Amino acid sequence: MWDSPMHLLIIAIVILVLFGGRKIPEMMKGLGQGVREFKEGMRGESTQPTQSSQPTNPPATNATPSTPTEQQK
Repeated sequence: MWDSPMHLLIIAIVILVLFGGRKIPEMMKGLGQGVREFKEGMRGESTQPTQSSQPTNPPATNATPSTPTEQQK
């Protein structure tokens, strides 16, 4: 059935006509990223930073609350 390289050439031409020359590299890039993420997931690796339970910017301890200097009667 797929003995001839002519079949692959015809399929490549049809894909080129349907998606255009600009869209194919974007699709292949997305496919490559998806495969890479899948492999990393299978190995248990993570390239994304994990969120910690501690805030990155803790509140300042030396901050004084602003108080009005004069009270109005």
